[in-house]
Amino acid sequence: MNKVVLFLLAIVASLTVEAQINTPAPSPAAKLIQTVGLTEVSIDYSRPSMRGRKVYGNLVPFDKLWRTGANAYTKVSFDTDVTIGGKEVKAGTYSIFTKPGASNWEVYIYTDIVGGGTPSKWEESKIAAQLTTPVYNIEMPVETFTITVDDVTSNGASIGIIWENTYVAIPFTVPTDAAVMSSIDKALNGPTAEDYYAAAVYYSSE
Repeated sequence: MNKVVLFLLAIVASLTVEAQINTPAPSPAAKLIQTVGLTEVSIDYSRPSMRGRKVYGNLVPFDKLWRTGANAYTKVSFDTDVTIGGKEVKAGTYSIFTKPGASNWEVYIYTDIVGGGTPSKWEESKIAAQLTTPVYNIEMPVETFTITVDDVTSNGASIGIIWENTYVAIPFTVPTDAAVMSSIDKALNGPTAEDYYAAAVYYSSE
């Protein structure tokens, strides 16, 4: 009897293994890395597609908290301190939550980075920064949810969110000037010709 049971279990196990077929994810993962000044910015997110659906005001309801993508929380990492919405955000990894509206979005940079959907308990104390940003309408619809880093300068950029006919920007600044000035001061304590040249180029470009 025991041999029969073991034989049947072996057959079931083999069928289970054979049934593990790889298929593409409906909302594939993406990673974006961009240097802004001296700061490395990386964004990890998933990319849902419209597939004939109305997105904002339907698939993504207005005035409801959204994970800003699909699957796990959308995450942004900064390797230096940055400023978002007038508030200093320490170097580290954060999730991006939004509350889309017809004319404006509320944006939340949140310290809890593990999970999917939206947090079961939203905690104001975990908001590292927040801001309100306007909606820009674009003529050509974008089928697949896309995050970009736009308007890149030495001192800042904007995280762009594009889907359907909507574009919103999350501006941030980076402490490039302070870092460069500190580097110049240190170099000029025992400067080389290259140090003088690098300092002159930086000053002339500002």
